[in-house]
Amino acid sequence: MAGGLLLSAAAAALLTAALPAHDPSAGFEDPPPDKIVIKVATVNGSGCPAGTAAVAVSADNTAFTVTYSDYLAQAGGNSAPTASRRNCQLSLLVHVPQGFTYAIAGADYRGFASLQPGARGTQRASYYFQGSSNTEYRTHPFAGPYDDNWQATDETDWAQLVYAPCGVQRNFNINTELRVSAGASSSDEVSFMTMDSTDGDISTVYHLAWKECPQD
Repeated sequence: MAGGLLLSAAAAALLTAALPAHDPSAGFEDPPPDKIVIKVATVNGSGCPAGTAAVAVSADNTAFTVTYSDYLAQAGGNSAPTASRRNCQLSLLVHVPQGFTYAIAGADYRGFASLQPGARGTQRASYYFQGSSNTEYRTHPFAGPYDDNWQATDETDWAQLVYAPCGVQRNFNINTELRVSAGASSSDEVSFMTMDSTDGDISTVYHLAWKECPQD
């Protein structure tokens, strides 16, 4: 992906579901005053060809947004067998203010689906830090008939948040996937799911939780 990070204060308007503040005595902190900086190290996958995925950070540092413009899986009709699955692996370099670390507390996914009766669709995502064996998976199924916008939310209990290690630069990896199966639907009818919109402006929002690192 060219250019790395796209920063935009306008992204804050999209993030209406920012995380609420938490009692510092419980181990959670308000977002640090300095901005985080996110750059895309690599972006690979059939759902995000070069130049079709962009990342923006919210103005209050509580979330970042990934926008896709060519993420579509389909089955049935004259669809190629390989078109039934699309995925995108993002490897992000996240630079945080000194003395803080972060975890991904939740993610909101949006798109459009047109599933014929008997067809099925699936949205799946996994999250992990570079070098960590701890991978979180979330799956959301959809069944036809369905012809509407869709939304899926992944949430992590506060007690189970996995924070980036303090003082160590580790890439954060997000692997998303769309699958569509024609199932019992007519073989002449096409079913599809997208993670975008007609104008390519549907966003995936990831919510951040912050924690202060121990003092040396």
